[in-house]
Amino acid sequence: MTTAPWWHPHSFAQRRPHLRVRQNVLKAVRAYFDAQDFAEVETPALQISPGNEVHLQAFRTELLDPHGGAAQTMYLHTSPEFAMKKLLVAGEPRIFQLAHAYRNGERSSRHHPEFIMLEWYRAHADTRDLMQDCVALVRACALAARSDRAPFTANGMTCDPFADWETLSVPEAFRRYADIDLLATAPDPLAPDTALLAAEARRIGLRVAEDDRWDDVFFRVMMEKIEPYLGKDHPMFLCDYPVSMAALARPKPEDPRLAERFELYIAGYEIANAFGELTDANEQRRRFQADMDLKEQIYGERFPIDADFMAALDHGMPPSAGIALGLDRLVMLCAGAERIEDILWAPVASA
Repeated sequence: MTTAPWWHPHSFAQRRPHLRVRQNVLKAVRAYFDAQDFAEVETPALQISPGNEVHLQAFRTELLDPHGGAAQTMYLHTSPEFAMKKLLVAGEPRIFQLAHAYRNGERSSRHHPEFIMLEWYRAHADTRDLMQDCVALVRACALAARSDRAPFTANGMTCDPFADWETLSVPEAFRRYADIDLLATAPDPLAPDTALLAAEARRIGLRVAEDDRWDDVFFRVMMEKIEPYLGKDHPMFLCDYPVSMAALARPKPEDPRLAERFELYIAGYEIANAFGELTDANEQRRRFQADMDLKEQIYGERFPIDADFMAALDHGMPPSAGIALGLDRLVMLCAGAERIEDILWAPVASA
C-alpha cells in the first residue's frame, strides 16, 4: 500500500484541524509573553558551536569566505541557548524565542530533526518563577486549543492542566517508583559511583551492561521505572537533579549534590527543561571540557566550545533562570495528535 505524500490534498485535509490548533497555540504563547513584558528575540541558527551536550548529534556545514580564504566549520544549533544568554549579558532582562532547532539522528513519533524550541529567560529570577510561567502558559495554550478545559490525553493517560500541579524531586522519584536511594550512589556528586547504582538497578530487575556508565544506568531507571508515571492526572515538575546531570545549571545552595534544574512532564511527555543558570565562567568551562572529553570517548567527536559565550560569562551574566520547551510536543497534547508530523505544516523530507 502506497502512502500519499504529505502535500496530497486528502492527506493534508486530515492534518488541517491540528494545524489550526498550532496557530492558536502560537498566538497564545506570544500573547502570554507580551503581557509579561518579554522581548521576542531572533538569533542565528548558524553557530560556531551547536551546544555541548554529550549525547546530542548536530548538523555540520561550512561557511565560505567570500574573499577566498579558508572555509569555516559551522553548525546548526541544537538550541538557541548560548546566543540568548549573550543577550542577558547585553542587558535584556526578559527574552523569549520561538526558534527552529536542529538535532541529527532524531526521528520518531515525538522527535523530528527540525523542530520549534520555545526558550525564555528571566534575569534576577529562579526556577520557581519559571514554574509559575509554565502553569500559566500551558493553561493558556490549552484554552486556546479547546475552550472546554478538557484534559490532555496521551500515552494511555489523562492529565488535567487545570488541576493542582505536583513538584517531585529526582531523589524522591527514585525512592517512590524504583526503591533506590539515588544520593547514596553518588557520594562524590561530580564523580558518582557506577557500581553502586548498577547494583541497585540489578536488584530491581533491570539489565546493566558491563560498560554502562552511571548516567546510562540513571537514564535506564528513569525510562523504565519512573517516566511512565510522570504527569499522570496532573502535570509534574521533576526537580533537583544530581549536579552531574545538569551541565548548565548552578548547584543548589542548600545541597550542592543537587542542581537547580527541573523538567516538566505532562501525560508521560517530557515537555520542558529548566535551569537556574550557571554564571561561573570557570566552572562552566570545566564542565564543557569534561563533557566534550566524554563525547569524544563515546562517539569519537567533540564540538567546539563557544569562546564568545565564555567571554560573555567572563564579562558577567546576571543571576538568571532559563527554560526550553518543546513547542511541537505541547501542540501535540493540545491537538490530541499522536505523531509530531501530524502538527507540522511540512515535515523534513525522508527517502
